[in-house]
Amino acid sequence: MKKLLAIAIAAGLGFSAQAHADRVAAELIKPIEPATVTDPEKVELGKQLWFDPRLSMSGFISCNSCHNLSTGGSDNLPTSIGHNWQEGPINSPTVLNSSLNVAQFWDGRAANLQEQAGGPIANPMEMASSHVLAVDVINSIPQYREEFAKIYGSAEVTIDNITDAIAVFEETLVTPNSRFDQWLKGDDKAITEQELAGYNTFKSIGCVACHNGPAAGGTSFQRMGVVEPYQTTNPAEGRAAVTGKDADRFTFKVPTLRNVELTYPYFHDGAYWELEKAVDVMARLQLGRKLEEQEIANVVAFLKTLTGDQPTFTLPILPPSTNDTPRPQPFGIKQ
Repeated sequence: MKKLLAIAIAAGLGFSAQAHADRVAAELIKPIEPATVTDPEKVELGKQLWFDPRLSMSGFISCNSCHNLSTGGSDNLPTSIGHNWQEGPINSPTVLNSSLNVAQFWDGRAANLQEQAGGPIANPMEMASSHVLAVDVINSIPQYREEFAKIYGSAEVTIDNITDAIAVFEETLVTPNSRFDQWLKGDDKAITEQELAGYNTFKSIGCVACHNGPAAGGTSFQRMGVVEPYQTTNPAEGRAAVTGKDADRFTFKVPTLRNVELTYPYFHDGAYWELEKAVDVMARLQLGRKLEEQEIANVVAFLKTLTGDQPTFTLPILPPSTNDTPRPQPFGIKQ
């Protein structure tokens, strides 16, 4: 009797495991896997540089200022504030799960994270430094020189090594284990009936055509305003600024929907603060669908299941300058 029971249980578990595997295979959104760290020393160096405001001209702005890791990897502003309090031209996308993107920036002008990391340093509206000055500053700090020599095999700090270390750190900023991922992997109780209804609406009206893969987006460029034109005063041209093709005007990288409840305001111009309004706008402009209030509520409930485990780590102690003058810490960090 016990043997028969054991066989029955094993058979049941086997069927369940197969059913769960079939679910992952069938759905266009895939689970996010935890980051695999192969070079912890380089990750730690990249983390120090990420939080170090000395890469900026003012000594006040770090990478974390516009991509705050305590607020979903963004700054929750319509457009970011840079050097001399200049207001940037476009909304700051989240850095979380950015390693899963097909390219970086809204217009995809950076092919990878390393290329992206060098952009804000030299942008006069952002960190307003230069690659030469940034390298000189890091080279002037003995502890940094020692770390770069140990990791890269040369005492000479280069902009390539700086941006490589930052990029390696960014690759660890993934957010696995969302409730939706748990559901994908077989936990039927991980999401509610309303959230599942929202996901079914999300699929049935066509959202998943662009928001798919582990990041639920980030893998293609699409025109903003397919059915109806999107009304905005924001000057961003989209992909056309990179390709020079008029056909690419107002085409942007599809943003990830992971952690979307944390990364308001929405769209490239940061025009919408409420997720409900963003869902309504996208359904109408991209799909030609006017959703009922309950349908919008259901989709929003589903989107909130995409919030995963946020990166957790100890803030680094930045290497002191040669004159031991205390440096200002990056603003926008929640201790």
